[in-house]
Amino acid sequence: MSSKKSTPSHDHDQVHQPPKEFAKKARIPSLAAYRKLYQKSIEKPAGFWAKEAKELLWRKKWSKTLEWKAPFAKWFVGGRLNVCENCVDRHAEGARKNKAAIIWEGEPGDKRVLTYGQLQREVCRFANVLEKKGVKAGERVLIYMPMIPEAAVAMLACARIGAAHNVVFGGFAADAIVDRLEDSGATTIVTADGGWRRGKVVPLKPVVDEALAKYRHVQRVIVVKRCENEVSMTDPRDTWWHDEVAAVSARHKAKAFDSEHPLFLLYTSGSTGKPKGILHTSGGYLTGTYSTCKYIFDMNDEDVYWCTADVGWITGHSYIVYGPLANGVTQVMYEGAPNFPDFGRFWKMVEEYGVTIFYTAPTAIRAFIKAGDHFPAACDLSSLRLLGSVGEPINPEAWNWYHKHIGGGKCPIVDTWWQTETGAILISPLPGATPLKAGTATLPFFGIDAAILDEAGKECKPDQDGRLVIRKPWPSMIRTIHGDKERYRKTYWSDYPGLYTAGDGARRDKDGNFWIIGRLDDVLNVSGHRLGTAEIESALVSHPAVAEAAVIGRPDDLKGQAVAAFVTLKGGFDESVGLREELRGHVGKVIGAIAKPDDLFFTPGLPKTRSGKIMRRLLKELVTTGTVAGNVTTLEDFSVVENLQRQISESRARQ
Repeated sequence: MSSKKSTPSHDHDQVHQPPKEFAKKARIPSLAAYRKLYQKSIEKPAGFWAKEAKELLWRKKWSKTLEWKAPFAKWFVGGRLNVCENCVDRHAEGARKNKAAIIWEGEPGDKRVLTYGQLQREVCRFANVLEKKGVKAGERVLIYMPMIPEAAVAMLACARIGAAHNVVFGGFAADAIVDRLEDSGATTIVTADGGWRRGKVVPLKPVVDEALAKYRHVQRVIVVKRCENEVSMTDPRDTWWHDEVAAVSARHKAKAFDSEHPLFLLYTSGSTGKPKGILHTSGGYLTGTYSTCKYIFDMNDEDVYWCTADVGWITGHSYIVYGPLANGVTQVMYEGAPNFPDFGRFWKMVEEYGVTIFYTAPTAIRAFIKAGDHFPAACDLSSLRLLGSVGEPINPEAWNWYHKHIGGGKCPIVDTWWQTETGAILISPLPGATPLKAGTATLPFFGIDAAILDEAGKECKPDQDGRLVIRKPWPSMIRTIHGDKERYRKTYWSDYPGLYTAGDGARRDKDGNFWIIGRLDDVLNVSGHRLGTAEIESALVSHPAVAEAAVIGRPDDLKGQAVAAFVTLKGGFDESVGLREELRGHVGKVIGAIAKPDDLFFTPGLPKTRSGKIMRRLLKELVTTGTVAGNVTTLEDFSVVENLQRQISESRARQ
């Protein structure tokens, strides 16, 4: 039995009103103001989005705000703009020229600051390099980089010349690069020798070389020298970034492109089949990211904003590169791991740079909880005025810890729901307006007509689980799956005709708040009962002994599916049969007896990617087959899997 008394937590029912001082200065200062503008935006969405788009710089105004032939949308038809010009030039050539755009810190502690004026020069140089190399508008450029300023510079330079970038997360293996090269047809790669992660060099160029041994159509590879690790260079294909930019001008005239000109491809892994190339275009995507940054993060000129994501994911595209820079904000960018040299790294940086807005993932928050309150307590976090959560539903206990220990009980938390496909946030609180409850993404953003439907397509009643759908098009929405319009239609628009199906289960409470209960493929059917894995995970984490939990379903002859839980304990608690039964009983009390885990494994860590995402696919493989046969190259720590394999094997031997 654990050495600490367990008591269930009930404080997630508490409603947190927006702080009065925050609301006074906020763009949307009250719930009434939100409701009024939201109603107007739903009745006349084209009018709302046109007003937002007009705040951007257009070379030619559009003739029609929306052309909608479900499931294909065109926004700001006939309009022409340059996305990079909106993110860089209009600030660099105005009052923000000498304002910091990016404050960067490398994991070893090296630092750089790029003002908007300097960022413009760097982007112009690399745009000139790409054009000198023969890269033309409409071509695809694959970017495989660590979290260094050059990653953002490369993305912006592509946007400047009209080349569509495809950023591949720096933790992916060679086969993932090959898949994306084959599908996108990219002929240019921008990479680095390596990047720093937990005090070690993660080689990148060697992985590119491995990929190019299998895919031979890449004509040019440009390499940033970051870690000085040994790499091979193939002449004339491979060249060094620093040599290339030294030989070109720092001036470059941005070209205007059609609003629907492709901006980027970003691949998401399907549960089966090849990765899906999500296509986002220029005018609508920029309008969505600009607008959501402005209202949801309540951004202003004094803010120092920090999103801890990697540019390899959609969060890094929308809320590191395009949205914040379009708003002319100063932002922090960090290369390495949150726990190097210890779990105080983030909080020391918040203190040093005076961060005012902090946006991170629930999985990181739970890791901070496990590490201990003393890390944030040792730093001055008083500069923070707003916190954000992204990536998955945040369990109430993590929300409350975040609110108390990072926000000092005074910072609103914007718990944001959106996807790679949506481009920008669709459901989120507005910090000066929305009453908050721990664990809910609350209300839809302006112009977003969200609903929850049952299997028959009828709108669900309060507290009834169903499928989350979006009933009207929005500017930042996916345009198609690259090269496969039919897959696009079938994947996102076939469940209910004309409605976008998000793939997430959800419910609304009596106040209209949206509670995301997890992916529909993460909804278990136990003896005819539908249970969200996120709900069971949240119940486990509400026990004072539990730092983190992951829940999956395994086949069961009697019940259809049985519940298997993997639990990481907080310091001071010991693994025991007694605690295992206590946790099962706790889930029974919080959700109901049907949700009690059939299997509960204690583990010092969960299998995660380098970005912190729990690899539930591996857990499913382990409980169904006892081994892992799938790709594990993106795992942060393979010893976690080996430990679980041993436990599961021993458990089966006992049965």
